[in-house]
Amino acid sequence: MESGTDTGTKREQILQHIQELKIGTRISVRAIAKELSVSEGTAYKAIKEAENAGLVSTKERIGTVRIDRKRREALDQLTFGEVAEIVEGHLFGGASGLEKTLHKFVIGAMELDDMLRYIDEGSLLIVGNRSSAHRRALEQGAGVLITGGFEPSDEVKLLADEKELPIIASRHDTYTVASMINRAMYDRLIKRKIMLIEDLMTFSKPPDVMRADNTMADFQRLVQETGYSRFPVVDDRGRVIGMMTAKDAYGSPDTYTVDKLMTRHPITAAPNITVTSAAHTMAAEGIDLLPVVDRHRKLLGVITRQEVLDAMRFAGKQPESGETFEDLMWTGFIAGEDAEGTPNYRGVITPQMSGPLGMVSEGVLVTLMTQAGRRMIRDTGKRDFLVDAMTAYFVRPVPIDGEITIVPRAMELSRKSTKLEIEVLDANGLAAKAMMTAQMIDPY
Repeated sequence: MESGTDTGTKREQILQHIQELKIGTRISVRAIAKELSVSEGTAYKAIKEAENAGLVSTKERIGTVRIDRKRREALDQLTFGEVAEIVEGHLFGGASGLEKTLHKFVIGAMELDDMLRYIDEGSLLIVGNRSSAHRRALEQGAGVLITGGFEPSDEVKLLADEKELPIIASRHDTYTVASMINRAMYDRLIKRKIMLIEDLMTFSKPPDVMRADNTMADFQRLVQETGYSRFPVVDDRGRVIGMMTAKDAYGSPDTYTVDKLMTRHPITAAPNITVTSAAHTMAAEGIDLLPVVDRHRKLLGVITRQEVLDAMRFAGKQPESGETFEDLMWTGFIAGEDAEGTPNYRGVITPQMSGPLGMVSEGVLVTLMTQAGRRMIRDTGKRDFLVDAMTAYFVRPVPIDGEITIVPRAMELSRKSTKLEIEVLDANGLAAKAMMTAQMIDPY
Protein backbone atom coordinates (compact mmCIF):
# COMPACT_ATOMS: atom_id res chain seq x y z
CA MET A 1 0.00 0.00 0.00
CA GLU A 2 1.35 3.45 -0.93
CA SER A 3 1.95 5.89 1.93
CA GLY A 4 0.86 9.53 1.71
CA THR A 5 4.44 10.71 1.09
CA ASP A 6 5.07 8.02 -1.53
CA THR A 7 1.80 8.86 -3.27
CA GLY A 8 2.69 12.55 -3.44
CA THR A 9 6.14 11.76 -4.84
CA LYS A 10 4.69 9.40 -7.44
CA ARG A 11 2.15 12.01 -8.53
CA GLU A 12 5.00 14.48 -9.06
CA GLN A 13 6.80 11.85 -11.15
CA ILE A 14 3.68 11.31 -13.23
CA LEU A 15 3.26 15.07 -13.78
CA GLN A 16 6.90 15.28 -14.90
CA HIS A 17 6.34 12.33 -17.24
CA ILE A 18 3.24 14.00 -18.74
CA GLN A 19 5.15 17.26 -19.30
CA GLU A 20 7.76 15.36 -21.31
CA LEU A 21 5.16 13.77 -23.63
CA LYS A 22 4.73 15.10 -27.15
CA ILE A 23 1.80 17.46 -27.69
CA GLY A 24 -1.16 15.44 -28.97
CA THR A 25 -0.19 12.19 -27.20
CA ARG A 26 -3.21 10.28 -25.89
CA ILE A 27 -3.06 9.46 -22.18
CA SER A 28 -4.96 6.86 -20.17
CA VAL A 29 -5.05 6.05 -16.47
CA ARG A 30 -4.33 2.38 -17.11
CA ALA A 31 -1.36 3.04 -19.40
CA ILE A 32 0.21 5.57 -17.02
CA ALA A 33 -0.26 3.21 -14.06
CA LYS A 34 1.36 0.33 -15.93
CA GLU A 35 4.25 2.32 -17.39
CA LEU A 36 5.23 4.02 -14.11
CA SER A 37 4.29 1.14 -11.78
CA VAL A 38 1.76 3.10 -9.71
CA SER A 39 -1.82 2.41 -8.70
CA GLU A 40 -4.60 3.51 -11.02
CA GLY A 41 -5.94 5.74 -8.24
CA THR A 42 -2.64 7.63 -8.04
CA ALA A 43 -2.48 7.89 -11.84
CA TYR A 44 -6.05 9.24 -11.98
CA LYS A 45 -5.33 11.95 -9.37
CA ALA A 46 -2.13 12.98 -11.16
CA ILE A 47 -3.91 13.26 -14.51
CA LYS A 48 -6.59 15.43 -12.89
CA GLU A 49 -3.84 17.68 -11.49
CA ALA A 50 -2.31 17.86 -14.96
CA GLU A 51 -5.69 18.88 -16.37
CA ASN A 52 -6.03 21.66 -13.78
CA ALA A 53 -2.52 22.82 -14.68
CA GLY A 54 -3.38 23.00 -18.38
CA LEU A 55 -1.10 20.12 -19.39
CA VAL A 56 -3.82 17.77 -20.65
CA SER A 57 -7.38 18.08 -21.88
CA THR A 58 -10.14 15.50 -21.50
CA LYS A 59 -13.03 15.60 -23.93
CA GLU A 60 -15.93 13.24 -24.48
CA ARG A 61 -15.47 10.85 -27.42
CA ILE A 62 -11.84 11.95 -27.73
CA GLY A 63 -10.22 11.03 -24.42
CA THR A 64 -7.33 12.66 -22.57
CA VAL A 65 -4.67 14.31 -24.72
CA ARG A 66 -1.42 16.11 -23.90
CA ILE A 67 -1.84 19.78 -24.83
CA ASP A 68 0.13 22.98 -24.71
CA ARG A 69 -0.93 25.57 -22.16
CA LYS A 70 -3.62 27.71 -23.77
CA ARG A 71 -3.23 31.45 -23.42
CA ARG A 72 -6.30 33.42 -22.45
CA GLU A 73 -5.34 35.98 -25.10
CA ALA A 74 -6.44 33.36 -27.66
CA LEU A 75 -9.71 32.62 -25.88
CA ASP A 76 -11.81 33.74 -28.84
CA GLN A 77 -10.25 31.04 -31.05
CA LEU A 78 -11.78 27.57 -30.92
CA THR A 79 -9.54 24.53 -31.09
CA PHE A 80 -10.34 21.55 -33.30
CA GLY A 81 -10.85 19.51 -30.13
CA GLU A 82 -13.45 21.96 -28.87
CA VAL A 83 -15.21 21.85 -32.24
CA ALA A 84 -15.35 18.06 -32.01
CA GLU A 85 -17.01 18.34 -28.62
CA ILE A 86 -19.47 21.04 -29.76
CA VAL A 87 -20.73 19.03 -32.74
CA GLU A 88 -20.75 15.74 -30.80
CA GLY A 89 -18.18 14.45 -33.22
CA HIS A 90 -16.05 11.31 -33.40
CA LEU A 91 -12.33 11.61 -34.11
CA PHE A 92 -10.97 9.34 -36.86
CA GLY A 93 -7.43 10.71 -37.21
CA GLY A 94 -5.04 13.56 -36.49
CA ALA A 95 -5.36 13.46 -32.68
CA SER A 96 -2.09 15.39 -32.29
CA GLY A 97 -3.69 18.41 -33.95
CA LEU A 98 -6.69 18.69 -31.63
CA GLU A 99 -5.23 21.69 -29.79
CA LYS A 100 -4.57 23.66 -32.96
CA THR A 101 -6.85 26.65 -33.40
CA LEU A 102 -8.99 27.39 -36.39
CA HIS A 103 -9.49 30.90 -37.69
CA LYS A 104 -12.41 30.17 -40.02
CA PHE A 105 -14.60 27.38 -41.35
CA VAL A 106 -15.56 26.71 -44.94
CA ILE A 107 -18.72 24.92 -46.05
CA GLY A 108 -18.01 22.56 -48.91
CA ALA A 109 -21.13 23.15 -50.98
CA MET A 110 -19.40 24.02 -54.25
CA GLU A 111 -17.16 22.47 -56.88
CA LEU A 112 -13.85 21.16 -55.52
CA ASP A 113 -11.59 23.69 -57.28
CA ASP A 114 -13.79 26.61 -56.15
CA MET A 115 -13.86 25.25 -52.61
CA LEU A 116 -10.09 25.00 -52.39
CA ARG A 117 -9.69 28.73 -53.06
CA TYR A 118 -11.17 29.43 -49.63
CA ILE A 119 -9.20 26.77 -47.75
CA ASP A 120 -5.87 27.59 -46.14
CA GLU A 121 -3.84 26.57 -43.11
CA GLY A 122 -5.94 26.72 -39.94
CA SER A 123 -9.27 26.38 -41.75
CA LEU A 124 -11.92 23.77 -41.08
CA LEU A 125 -13.71 22.27 -44.07
CA ILE A 126 -17.29 21.23 -43.32
CA VAL A 127 -18.38 18.78 -45.99
CA GLY A 128 -20.28 15.55 -46.57
CA ASN A 129 -19.08 12.25 -48.00
CA ARG A 130 -16.57 13.65 -50.53
CA SER A 131 -13.31 11.76 -50.09
CA SER A 132 -11.40 13.84 -52.65
CA ALA A 133 -12.34 17.02 -50.77
CA HIS A 134 -11.21 15.48 -47.48
CA ARG A 135 -7.81 14.63 -48.91
CA ARG A 136 -7.22 17.96 -50.67
CA ALA A 137 -8.22 19.95 -47.58
CA LEU A 138 -5.75 18.05 -45.40
CA GLU A 139 -3.01 18.59 -47.99
CA GLN A 140 -3.64 22.34 -47.78
CA GLY A 141 -3.34 22.37 -43.97
CA ALA A 142 -7.02 22.38 -43.03
CA GLY A 143 -8.93 20.15 -40.63
CA VAL A 144 -12.01 18.31 -41.86
CA LEU A 145 -15.48 17.89 -40.37
CA ILE A 146 -17.59 15.29 -42.15
CA THR A 147 -21.35 15.73 -41.71
CA GLY A 148 -24.24 13.30 -42.03
CA GLY A 149 -22.59 10.50 -40.05
CA PHE A 150 -20.24 9.41 -42.85
CA GLU A 151 -16.75 8.04 -42.11
CA PRO A 152 -13.50 8.92 -43.93
CA SER A 153 -11.54 6.41 -45.97
CA ASP A 154 -8.52 4.60 -44.52
CA GLU A 155 -6.27 6.64 -46.83
CA VAL A 156 -7.64 9.90 -45.44
CA LYS A 157 -7.27 8.69 -41.83
CA LEU A 158 -3.57 7.97 -42.43
CA LEU A 159 -3.10 11.34 -44.10
CA ALA A 160 -4.75 13.09 -41.13
CA ASP A 161 -2.29 11.42 -38.75
CA GLU A 162 0.64 12.30 -41.01
CA LYS A 163 -0.40 15.98 -41.29
CA GLU A 164 -1.39 16.16 -37.59
CA LEU A 165 -4.76 17.61 -38.61
CA PRO A 166 -7.98 16.23 -37.12
CA ILE A 167 -10.63 14.59 -39.22
CA ILE A 168 -13.92 14.50 -37.35
CA ALA A 169 -17.32 13.02 -38.22
CA SER A 170 -20.67 14.26 -36.89
CA ARG A 171 -24.14 12.82 -37.29
CA HIS A 172 -25.60 16.34 -37.74
CA ASP A 173 -26.14 17.97 -41.13
CA THR A 174 -23.96 20.76 -42.52
CA TYR A 175 -26.31 23.62 -41.60
CA THR A 176 -26.65 22.41 -38.01
CA VAL A 177 -22.92 21.99 -37.33
CA ALA A 178 -22.15 25.36 -38.96
CA SER A 179 -24.74 27.00 -36.70
CA MET A 180 -23.32 25.26 -33.62
CA ILE A 181 -19.76 26.36 -34.39
CA ASN A 182 -20.81 29.90 -35.24
CA ARG A 183 -22.70 30.19 -31.94
CA ALA A 184 -19.64 28.96 -30.03
CA MET A 185 -17.39 31.47 -31.81
CA TYR A 186 -19.83 34.25 -31.01
CA ASP A 187 -19.94 33.26 -27.35
CA ARG A 188 -16.14 33.36 -27.27
CA LEU A 189 -16.19 36.95 -28.49
CA ILE A 190 -18.42 37.87 -25.55
CA LYS A 191 -16.25 35.94 -23.09
CA ARG A 192 -13.18 37.74 -24.44
CA LYS A 193 -14.55 41.01 -23.11
CA ILE A 194 -15.20 39.59 -19.64
CA MET A 195 -12.07 40.28 -17.63
CA LEU A 196 -10.89 37.72 -15.08
CA ILE A 197 -8.59 38.17 -12.10
CA GLU A 198 -5.85 36.19 -13.86
CA ASP A 199 -5.82 38.82 -16.62
CA LEU A 200 -4.68 41.45 -14.10
CA MET A 201 -2.07 39.41 -12.28
CA THR A 202 1.61 39.70 -13.06
CA PHE A 203 3.78 36.75 -12.14
CA SER A 204 7.18 38.39 -12.70
CA LYS A 205 7.49 39.46 -9.05
CA PRO A 206 6.28 37.29 -6.16
CA PRO A 207 3.90 39.03 -3.74
CA ASP A 208 5.15 40.32 -0.40
CA VAL A 209 4.16 37.82 2.29
CA MET A 210 4.69 37.06 5.96
CA ARG A 211 5.33 33.83 7.85
CA ALA A 212 3.63 32.74 11.05
CA ASP A 213 6.85 33.09 13.06
CA ASN A 214 7.65 36.61 11.83
CA THR A 215 7.50 39.33 14.47
CA MET A 216 5.78 42.70 14.58
CA ALA A 217 9.18 44.25 13.97
CA ASP A 218 9.31 42.28 10.69
CA PHE A 219 5.81 43.51 9.88
CA GLN A 220 6.71 47.18 10.44
CA ARG A 221 9.85 46.78 8.34
CA LEU A 222 7.81 45.30 5.46
CA VAL A 223 5.28 48.14 5.72
CA GLN A 224 8.06 50.71 5.36
CA GLU A 225 9.71 48.87 2.45
CA THR A 226 6.54 48.36 0.41
CA GLY A 227 4.17 51.15 1.44
CA TYR A 228 1.42 48.57 2.00
CA SER A 229 -0.17 47.60 5.30
CA ARG A 230 -1.84 44.27 4.48
CA PHE A 231 0.01 41.03 3.69
CA PRO A 232 -0.96 37.36 3.22
CA VAL A 233 0.53 34.93 5.73
CA VAL A 234 1.72 31.67 4.16
CA ASP A 235 3.00 28.36 5.47
CA ASP A 236 6.06 26.42 4.28
CA ARG A 237 4.14 25.17 1.23
CA GLY A 238 3.05 28.64 0.19
CA ARG A 239 -0.56 28.14 1.26
CA VAL A 240 -2.46 31.13 2.65
CA ILE A 241 -3.22 30.59 6.35
CA GLY A 242 -4.00 34.14 7.41
CA MET A 243 -3.85 37.87 6.74
CA MET A 244 -1.77 40.37 8.69
CA THR A 245 -2.93 43.99 8.67
CA ALA A 246 -2.02 47.23 10.41
CA LYS A 247 -5.26 46.94 12.36
CA ASP A 248 -4.20 43.51 13.67
CA ALA A 249 -0.76 44.84 14.62
CA TYR A 250 -1.90 48.05 16.30
CA GLY A 251 -0.47 48.46 19.82
CA SER A 252 1.37 45.12 19.87
CA PRO A 253 4.99 44.79 21.06
CA ASP A 254 7.66 44.25 18.39
CA THR A 255 8.39 40.77 19.77
CA TYR A 256 4.86 39.42 19.17
CA THR A 257 4.67 36.89 16.36
CA VAL A 258 2.28 36.98 13.43
CA ASP A 259 0.49 33.75 14.35
CA LYS A 260 -0.81 35.36 17.55
CA LEU A 261 -2.33 38.39 15.83
CA MET A 262 -3.19 37.52 12.23
CA THR A 263 -6.72 37.10 10.94
CA ARG A 264 -7.24 33.42 10.23
CA HIS A 265 -9.25 31.97 7.33
CA PRO A 266 -9.03 35.17 5.24
CA ILE A 267 -11.15 35.83 2.18
CA THR A 268 -9.36 34.72 -1.00
CA ALA A 269 -10.19 34.53 -4.69
CA ALA A 270 -9.59 32.03 -7.49
CA PRO A 271 -7.78 33.32 -10.60
CA ASN A 272 -10.74 32.47 -12.86
CA ILE A 273 -13.37 34.61 -11.12
CA THR A 274 -14.51 37.81 -12.81
CA VAL A 275 -13.12 41.19 -11.89
CA THR A 276 -16.67 42.33 -11.12
CA SER A 277 -17.12 39.54 -8.58
CA ALA A 278 -13.82 40.46 -6.92
CA ALA A 279 -14.85 44.13 -6.80
CA HIS A 280 -18.13 43.24 -5.11
CA THR A 281 -16.38 41.03 -2.54
CA MET A 282 -13.79 43.69 -1.72
CA ALA A 283 -16.41 46.42 -1.40
CA ALA A 284 -18.76 44.31 0.71
CA GLU A 285 -15.99 43.14 3.06
CA GLY A 286 -14.15 46.47 3.16
CA ILE A 287 -10.78 45.03 2.09
CA ASP A 288 -8.20 46.62 -0.20
CA LEU A 289 -6.07 43.59 -1.02
CA LEU A 290 -7.22 40.12 -2.03
CA PRO A 291 -4.96 37.04 -2.14
CA VAL A 292 -5.40 34.95 -5.29
CA VAL A 293 -5.00 31.21 -4.66
CA ASP A 294 -5.29 27.90 -6.46
CA ARG A 295 -7.64 25.13 -5.36
CA HIS A 296 -5.10 24.04 -2.71
CA ARG A 297 -5.01 27.61 -1.31
CA LYS A 298 -1.46 28.07 -2.56
CA LEU A 299 -0.77 31.77 -3.11
CA LEU A 300 -0.53 32.76 -6.78
CA GLY A 301 -0.51 36.52 -6.32
CA VAL A 302 -2.45 39.43 -4.89
CA ILE A 303 -4.83 41.97 -6.39
CA THR A 304 -5.62 45.43 -5.00
CA ARG A 305 -8.99 47.12 -5.00
CA GLN A 306 -7.61 49.97 -7.11
CA GLU A 307 -6.36 47.53 -9.75
CA VAL A 308 -9.81 45.92 -9.88
CA LEU A 309 -11.62 49.25 -10.26
CA ASP A 310 -9.16 50.46 -12.90
CA ALA A 311 -9.73 47.24 -14.86
CA MET A 312 -13.50 47.60 -14.70
CA ARG A 313 -13.35 51.17 -15.99
CA PHE A 314 -11.00 50.10 -18.79
CA ALA A 315 -13.29 47.20 -19.77
CA GLY A 316 -16.31 49.51 -19.84
CA LYS A 317 -14.59 51.74 -22.41
CA GLN A 318 -13.82 48.90 -24.82
CA PRO A 319 -15.93 48.39 -27.95
CA GLU A 320 -18.54 45.65 -27.81
CA SER A 321 -17.22 42.34 -29.16
CA GLY A 322 -20.51 40.47 -29.16
CA GLU A 323 -24.09 41.00 -28.04
CA THR A 324 -25.31 39.43 -24.81
CA PHE A 325 -28.99 38.72 -24.17
CA GLU A 326 -29.18 42.00 -22.27
CA ASP A 327 -27.78 43.86 -25.28
CA LEU A 328 -30.30 42.16 -27.56
CA MET A 329 -33.18 43.09 -25.25
CA TRP A 330 -32.06 46.71 -25.20
CA THR A 331 -31.78 46.98 -28.98
CA GLY A 332 -34.20 49.61 -30.23
CA PHE A 333 -34.51 51.57 -26.97
CA ILE A 334 -33.87 55.27 -27.41
CA ALA A 335 -32.75 57.74 -24.74
CA GLY A 336 -34.78 60.91 -24.25
CA GLU A 337 -36.06 63.40 -21.66
CA ASP A 338 -39.46 64.54 -20.45
CA ALA A 339 -40.54 68.17 -20.17
CA GLU A 340 -38.78 68.52 -16.80
CA GLY A 341 -35.48 67.15 -18.12
CA THR A 342 -35.80 63.73 -16.46
CA PRO A 343 -34.05 61.08 -18.58
CA ASN A 344 -36.13 58.22 -19.97
CA TYR A 345 -35.78 55.33 -22.39
CA ARG A 346 -38.41 54.34 -24.96
CA GLY A 347 -38.73 51.08 -26.82
CA VAL A 348 -41.09 48.39 -28.11
CA ILE A 349 -41.82 45.02 -26.47
CA THR A 350 -40.90 42.39 -29.08
CA PRO A 351 -42.37 38.87 -29.31
CA GLN A 352 -39.04 37.41 -28.06
CA MET A 353 -39.60 39.22 -24.74
CA SER A 354 -42.90 37.46 -24.09
CA GLY A 355 -43.53 34.95 -21.31
CA PRO A 356 -45.72 31.82 -21.39
CA LEU A 357 -48.98 33.85 -21.33
CA GLY A 358 -48.18 36.10 -24.27
CA MET A 359 -47.30 39.15 -22.16
CA VAL A 360 -43.82 40.53 -21.49
CA SER A 361 -41.82 38.30 -19.17
CA GLU A 362 -41.37 39.67 -15.65
CA GLY A 363 -37.69 38.76 -15.85
CA VAL A 364 -37.29 40.80 -19.02
CA LEU A 365 -38.93 43.81 -17.37
CA VAL A 366 -36.54 43.59 -14.42
CA THR A 367 -33.59 43.39 -16.84
CA LEU A 368 -34.84 46.40 -18.80
CA MET A 369 -35.29 48.44 -15.63
CA THR A 370 -31.77 47.55 -14.47
CA GLN A 371 -30.37 48.49 -17.88
CA ALA A 372 -32.19 51.84 -17.80
CA GLY A 373 -30.82 52.62 -14.33
CA ARG A 374 -27.29 51.69 -15.36
CA ARG A 375 -27.41 53.79 -18.51
CA MET A 376 -28.82 56.78 -16.65
CA ILE A 377 -25.94 56.62 -14.15
CA ARG A 378 -23.42 56.23 -16.96
CA ASP A 379 -24.88 59.10 -18.98
CA THR A 380 -25.05 61.53 -16.07
CA GLY A 381 -22.02 60.61 -13.96
CA LYS A 382 -19.81 58.46 -16.22
CA ARG A 383 -19.91 55.79 -13.53
CA ASP A 384 -21.20 52.27 -13.07
CA PHE A 385 -22.58 50.21 -10.20
CA LEU A 386 -23.04 46.74 -8.76
CA VAL A 387 -26.62 45.94 -7.76
CA ASP A 388 -27.09 45.15 -4.06
CA ALA A 389 -30.86 44.65 -3.96
CA MET A 390 -33.90 45.21 -6.12
CA THR A 391 -37.61 45.04 -5.30
CA ALA A 392 -39.99 45.03 -8.26
CA TYR A 393 -43.77 45.54 -8.39
CA PHE A 394 -45.79 44.52 -11.44
CA VAL A 395 -48.94 46.66 -11.61
CA ARG A 396 -50.38 45.03 -14.71
CA PRO A 397 -49.20 42.89 -17.64
CA VAL A 398 -47.64 44.55 -20.67
CA PRO A 399 -48.64 43.12 -24.08
CA ILE A 400 -46.18 42.48 -26.88
CA ASP A 401 -45.77 45.06 -29.67
CA GLY A 402 -46.62 47.81 -27.18
CA GLU A 403 -44.35 50.80 -26.58
CA ILE A 404 -43.02 51.39 -23.08
CA THR A 405 -41.10 54.22 -21.44
CA ILE A 406 -38.68 53.46 -18.61
CA VAL A 407 -38.00 56.34 -16.21
CA PRO A 408 -35.16 55.92 -13.69
CA ARG A 409 -34.80 58.52 -10.90
CA ALA A 410 -31.95 58.81 -8.41
CA MET A 411 -33.42 58.99 -4.90
CA GLU A 412 -29.97 58.96 -3.28
CA LEU A 413 -26.64 59.28 -5.06
CA SER A 414 -23.30 59.37 -3.27
CA ARG A 415 -19.72 58.44 -4.00
CA LYS A 416 -20.23 54.93 -2.61
CA SER A 417 -23.87 54.01 -3.19
CA THR A 418 -27.06 54.88 -5.00
CA LYS A 419 -30.78 54.28 -4.60
CA LEU A 420 -32.94 54.40 -7.69
CA GLU A 421 -36.68 54.44 -8.29
CA ILE A 422 -37.49 53.03 -11.74
CA GLU A 423 -40.93 53.16 -13.41
CA VAL A 424 -42.22 51.42 -16.53
CA LEU A 425 -45.02 53.26 -18.31
CA ASP A 426 -47.14 52.11 -21.25
CA ALA A 427 -50.13 53.63 -23.04
CA ASN A 428 -52.33 53.00 -19.97
CA GLY A 429 -49.98 54.48 -17.39
CA LEU A 430 -47.84 52.79 -14.74
CA ALA A 431 -47.13 49.12 -15.57
CA ALA A 432 -44.24 48.24 -13.23
CA LYS A 433 -42.02 49.85 -10.66
CA ALA A 434 -38.78 48.94 -8.88
CA MET A 435 -36.61 50.20 -6.03
CA MET A 436 -32.94 49.40 -6.46
CA THR A 437 -29.89 49.94 -4.27
CA ALA A 438 -26.39 49.55 -5.62
CA GLN A 439 -22.70 50.07 -4.85
CA MET A 440 -21.08 52.72 -6.98
CA ILE A 441 -17.81 52.04 -8.77
CA ASP A 442 -15.61 54.98 -7.85
CA PRO A 443 -13.99 56.49 -10.97
CA TYR A 444 -11.26 58.28 -9.02
